[in-house]
Amino acid sequence: MLPLKPLHSNFSLRPSPPQVALNRLRSIQFPPSARRSVQVQATVGGGDQSQTMTTTSLDSKEMREKKGPMEPSSGVDEGLKVRAVVTIKKKMKEKIGEKLGDQWEYLVNGVGQGIKIQLISHDIDPVTNSGKSVQSYVKGWIPKPSNVSYIVEYTADFSVPSEFGCPGAVLITNLHGKEFYLVEIIVHGFRGGPVFFPANTWIHSRNDNPESRIIFNNQAYLPSQTPAGIKDLRREDLLSVRGNQQGLRKQHERIYDYDTYNDLGNPDKDEELARPVLGGHERPYPRRCRTGRPPTLSDPLSESRIEKPHPVYVPRDETFEEIKQNTFSAGRLKALFHNLLPSLAATLSSSDIPFKCFSDIDKLYIEGVLLRDEESKGVVENLLVGKMMKRVLSAGERLLKYEIPSVIKGDKFSWLRDNEFARQTLAGVNPVNIELLKEFPIRSNLDPALYGPPESAITKELLEQELSGMSLEQAIEEKRLFILDYHDMLLPFIKKMNALPGRKAYASRTILFYTKAGILRPIAIELSLPKTHSSPENKRVYTEGHDATTHWIWKLAKAHVCSNDAGVHQLVNHWLRTHACMEPYIIATHRQLSSMHPIYKLLHPHMRYTLEINALARQNLINGGGIIEASFSPGKYAMELSSAAYKNLWRFDMESLPADLIRRGMAVEDPSMPCGVKLVIEDYPYAADGLLIWSAIKEWVESYVGHFYSESNSVTSDVELQAWWSEIKLKGHCDKKDEPWWPKLDTQQDLSGILTTMIWVASGQHAAINFGQYPFGGYVPNRPTLVRKLIPQENDPEFDKFIQNPQLVFLSSLPTQLQATKVMAVQDTLSTHSPDEEYLGQLNPLHNHWINDHQILQLFNKFSAKLEEIEEIINARNKDTRLKNRSGAGVPPYELLLRSSGPGVTGRGIPNSISI
Repeated sequence: MLPLKPLHSNFSLRPSPPQVALNRLRSIQFPPSARRSVQVQATVGGGDQSQTMTTTSLDSKEMREKKGPMEPSSGVDEGLKVRAVVTIKKKMKEKIGEKLGDQWEYLVNGVGQGIKIQLISHDIDPVTNSGKSVQSYVKGWIPKPSNVSYIVEYTADFSVPSEFGCPGAVLITNLHGKEFYLVEIIVHGFRGGPVFFPANTWIHSRNDNPESRIIFNNQAYLPSQTPAGIKDLRREDLLSVRGNQQGLRKQHERIYDYDTYNDLGNPDKDEELARPVLGGHERPYPRRCRTGRPPTLSDPLSESRIEKPHPVYVPRDETFEEIKQNTFSAGRLKALFHNLLPSLAATLSSSDIPFKCFSDIDKLYIEGVLLRDEESKGVVENLLVGKMMKRVLSAGERLLKYEIPSVIKGDKFSWLRDNEFARQTLAGVNPVNIELLKEFPIRSNLDPALYGPPESAITKELLEQELSGMSLEQAIEEKRLFILDYHDMLLPFIKKMNALPGRKAYASRTILFYTKAGILRPIAIELSLPKTHSSPENKRVYTEGHDATTHWIWKLAKAHVCSNDAGVHQLVNHWLRTHACMEPYIIATHRQLSSMHPIYKLLHPHMRYTLEINALARQNLINGGGIIEASFSPGKYAMELSSAAYKNLWRFDMESLPADLIRRGMAVEDPSMPCGVKLVIEDYPYAADGLLIWSAIKEWVESYVGHFYSESNSVTSDVELQAWWSEIKLKGHCDKKDEPWWPKLDTQQDLSGILTTMIWVASGQHAAINFGQYPFGGYVPNRPTLVRKLIPQENDPEFDKFIQNPQLVFLSSLPTQLQATKVMAVQDTLSTHSPDEEYLGQLNPLHNHWINDHQILQLFNKFSAKLEEIEEIINARNKDTRLKNRSGAGVPPYELLLRSSGPGVTGRGIPNSISI
């Protein structure tokens, strides 16, 4: 299913249907003849083909041709029937039992016993004092097109009084024994034209929940504008999804509620897997979606876990659709290989050994990891592993053969060079930590009583030796010195981290110099350990040097910096600042904004799949004993570090791209520039391209908000909107609720700023720091996720071994072969686009009727066209030889903020939402 630009809701009333592009939903056509049957034609996109389906409907006496989206007008011709066409999506690949179930479903629907539908009018019935209503049952079915067998349509006919008015809502009751996926309902026969009820939702069985589902038409209304007949339904629909902090959630439910991160540990299985609760005064954290599972036996504060393959609860409509589910499962085969059981991984590898030479790493891409039959025989048979997994295991060389990462594809030795190390701070997978060095000497903000003297060991004299004759004061004044500073974030954890087996880390500071030739290079690295009684100040500073020994030590120092960077990137910039912080926005949006609210409609594409992927991460990746703990330096303290970063560093107002760049000193305010900022380093690919995307999102959001909030008090008087923003602060990010930096929500400008930040985080920001994980991290020496040894000193026993064979000591400091292949598998999966990905500025063709507003659709098309222009600008930048950080011999182009992409690991593409 290909994502498309939106179509106008242009349901022309012509004798013959117009030609439309392949894969787009074709407008339904009504000939202008009175009171007679007509053919309803609809094209449903599927794969690379389209198929026309035909059924019979009844037309009104006068059908007028209109351009643009239809504004529903009240009234039908007296005595006429109207018809609802109900579109349902079935499974693409069904088992025999499911196919038999479908035949029974068709039979039940055919005799009118499967789906009950009520049309609810905008107008009040004076007798019931609620919206006028008429009721019918689905009868019969439209023959399914052969090429899109998973899309079926049913019809329901209604007799509607002439004074009924325009239908504003549909109540749908599923009388079957199982749920079904409702795409949309289109009601034909009203004088204003077809009325669309976009759904894209699972309709629960009445056996699971006797309440009918409420589906509103595609007209956006602020709360104060809601037609009287559906006002109560608007409130009822919101109340139905909120929950009350009680009960175990069931898979069919659509309940959105909050909870702490109390489900990461598994103390009932092993006390070593106990993990502290994140969320609260001691360890603040954003809230997650509540599941309501009972507490563990060992710890009443921790929630019991559900392990694979059983699913973690997320509200029903947040789960992966079938294409995503299949792709995600297939793409995870490599990761699953090392994630089945620790014993399986141990059995399938002869021993957990380090790489002994660089050719061992090269073999991962050339030959793969070969498995001998005797190593896997028996172990596989004793595990509950599917046939596909066993087949893959029997052909192990295919399972663990990796693509060559783009960072070394053009230049195998680029990772060795200092300028490449520095380039990746601007154009790599983590380009958001580099800061301008604004003052000297460098000082820590940690408590000196606990962590020693606050002054850095980096001295003026040492730096000036590396500044090509420039004074330190001049370099700072000219904004030529930059810093990667992980000292204060990591030092409180270093002692605990280094007590873990096979982990050795420092808290690092790296100083970088931007030369007059426009090249950024590292000139000094400070590595710190916690103070001890014998060594109250345990800091060492390294520079490149010019002899063989200092050259290799410099490489080890850079490896430790990369390890710090990889951990902060994964746990703070990626997981915390995008995945975890986005989840409360999504929960609050469903709980406080009606689906007919214009801001709900704006945010809806940017919430897709995020709750599901976060639930999977809590189950498999960030949990105690999971992949992240096994593969990154902080180990079992990984999520505690993430919590500390949230406590000390996270601010909503700093999550906007311009604000973040200014905070880090990487940009200065400049009203003459499009985003109001000017970059300190012009050749900063992430920032330069990101500002283009940010600007396009901002323009789209401001025009959208201005369209719906035209009155001076319309923002403050919107009760749903104000409740939404309050809930985000008071419940979703309640550990930060008293912070003074939360933006106010009083004006159009306030609202536009908040929404632009949210959409940027979900789209551009996540894309920039996620989809480069394998392209940059897939070659272990370039970006080791952990280091296993401290740098040998002259009085260490290890130092002689280092002098004799520095390459072996370097490689033995990196992750082992098992650790490396494990994290490469995860990075490969996380960097993968699904075939059903929906990219920024594009719409799923089944969502074409998302809003009934011609002006908004025009604005959306303008936004989409702007993003196409930005792609051309970025492509041109990547060919500009003056921009050394994105072009040159062997330098991969910076494509992470190109909007479009195909499926797979492409190193490009901005999905609408955090979907992986």
